[in-house]
Amino acid sequence: MSERLAVVGGGVIGLSCAWAAARAGWRVTLVDAAPASGASWVAGGMLAPVTEAWPGEEPLLELGLASVALWPAWAADLARAAGRPAGLRTEGTVVAATGPGDRAELDTLAAHLGRLGRPVERLSGRELRRLEPALGPDVRGGLSVPDDLSVDNRALLAALRSAAQQAGVVVDRRAARVVGGGPEPRVECVEGPPVQADVVLVSAGAHSSGLHPALAGVVRPVKGEILRLGHRAGAFPMPTRTVRALVDGRPVYLVPRENGLVVGATQSENGFDTEPTAGGVRDLLRDAERIVPGIAEYALVEAAAGLRPGSPDNVPLIGVLEPGLLVATGHSRNGILLAPITAAAVVASLRGDPVPAVVEAADPGRFAGIRR
Repeated sequence: MSERLAVVGGGVIGLSCAWAAARAGWRVTLVDAAPASGASWVAGGMLAPVTEAWPGEEPLLELGLASVALWPAWAADLARAAGRPAGLRTEGTVVAATGPGDRAELDTLAAHLGRLGRPVERLSGRELRRLEPALGPDVRGGLSVPDDLSVDNRALLAALRSAAQQAGVVVDRRAARVVGGGPEPRVECVEGPPVQADVVLVSAGAHSSGLHPALAGVVRPVKGEILRLGHRAGAFPMPTRTVRALVDGRPVYLVPRENGLVVGATQSENGFDTEPTAGGVRDLLRDAERIVPGIAEYALVEAAAGLRPGSPDNVPLIGVLEPGLLVATGHSRNGILLAPITAAAVVASLRGDPVPAVVEAADPGRFAGIRR
């Protein structure tokens, strides 16, 4: 096989697909003016299909469960190929609630998962603090979800870049302007000649909407702000697990890193605005400190914002957009979680094979504006 694949977008999805396609024998060019940046760089790195679950989103839950099951072997394979760690953490997740309303919402989630045959362990506040002594007295109860994992997103991106390079992926550091399929697929760039290919894959996250008319109005930017906190000498020890919480109805999460925490994430729809706000920083610190009081002694290392690529039903678009043109975008909060299964589905499509059955729910053709 010596077909040419142009991958437009160098976040976690684009890099994962480029690496997988190159290993499958394709000559891959990745087009991105700033690879390994954007939402993938800002992300918290939760691999959390269970604690992201909600009634009415069963196809997304099944897709996430299938992908998280791939993660340990996929991360080990990536680490070998890259010659560096992929950043996977397997300590699991706890979900904490403060007031009665928060506990009731977690009870709803637990009951929903039980009906689906995915039971989770309900714990009192005292039992949660035995697992994670960093949790504060405002935590009144919650859940233990050991199979929801996490990954250091920046270590993951570094590993993907290294593995892709070693697999022969060529990086074209230009900004794409528009893509086209048909008998002569191409990527037109802001500067210079177009990139010619036999197949084009659109994986440009929230910016995918501007690359092809069929994606306009289907993929949209959803802003999320995060904080990075550094553990200082003498401060209370960090939690070892990912801590997700509801604080008076507001979601917050704290994800461990080697010597600190990622705290996130706000959610708003303000176009392509990527500036963190003072209000966002205040709200995240306020709610995170209610759950883990010891963070008051941590260092505030970074405040950043990224753009999640939202879709109308929160399920991504993975598959054929038109002849010669594939798409892998619209992953919303779950791009890092869904990277292994998205890459596998893209390679299947390149070969002309059926995608994994669980990925069929992500067929772009489910939207009225996409006709093949």
